[in-house]
Amino acid sequence: MRLQEFWGQLRSQFGDLRGESIARDHVFSAFEGRTAVGAIEAGVPVRTVWLAICEEFDVPVKAR
Repeated sequence: MRLQEFWGQLRSQFGDLRGESIARDHVFSAFEGRTAVGAIEAGVPVRTVWLAICEEFDVPVKAR
């Protein structure tokens, strides 16, 4: 998954504002207390971050 695709999926699932907030403000224990953006910047694969968001926010399997 590319970064551009990640942002598109995030906005598609959650809307522009909520998607941005989830990525930049929500802290994930799976990423040692980092946000999604922080995890990506730390080298976590984008697909792994997307799947963690899906798990945390109960995104339907078909949308993952």
